[in-house]
Amino acid sequence: MKRPIAAIAAALLMSMGSASAATRQVTLTVPTMDCATCPLTIKVALLKVPGVIRAAVSYARRNARVTFDDSRTNVAALTAATSAVGYPSFEAD
Repeated sequence: MKRPIAAIAAALLMSMGSASAATRQVTLTVPTMDCATCPLTIKVALLKVPGVIRAAVSYARRNARVTFDDSRTNVAALTAATSAVGYPSFEAD
């Protein structure tokens, strides 16, 4: 009886560790934002990408801060999503 419980506990601990290790944040520069409604369009596009957890877009800074699961998506997919709605972006240094 002890072995199955230990195996389940070990599996849970391993899955919890890998989930937190896969979370990543990136800042995308979006230089073509030219109105106050642009951030909403960009945010909606980013949130539709599978694996994106959160997106905060700033018109004043012309950037987007994105938190995502890097086992499900990557920066290329994020920049493709912004480009698809008319706002090309690139990873900030």
